[in-house]
Amino acid sequence: MSAIIKIGGKQFTVKEGDVIRVEKMDGELGQTVKIDSVMALIGGEEPKFGSPFVQGASVEARVKRQGRAKKIFVFRYKPKKRIRTKTGHRQHYTELEIDKIITA
Repeated sequence: MSAIIKIGGKQFTVKEGDVIRVEKMDGELGQTVKIDSVMALIGGEEPKFGSPFVQGASVEARVKRQGRAKKIFVFRYKPKKRIRTKTGHRQHYTELEIDKIITA
C-alpha cells in the first residue's frame, strides 16, 4: 500500500518504512506526527483518489531527524558597476519515517 501525501506545498509518494525529507516541522525526535492530507491511496483492491483529499485517510510518521541542508551561495551583481553581493543560505528540514498508512 502506498499513498500520495501533501506536506509543505510538496507532494510525496510514500510506503511504510520510507524516510522522506520535508520542510521544517515542529516536533521533537521520536515524536509521532499525523498527516491528514492524503491525496491518493494506491494498492489494495482499487485505488482511491480524493478531491483534493481522501476522507478518513491519514499517515502516521515519526520524526527521525531535524537538520540543516548544505549551504547554497547566491551571487548577485550589477554589470558595469562595482556592486556585488554574495550571500549564503542553509534550509532547515525534518526527516520523517513513515510508520503506518491508515485507509478510510
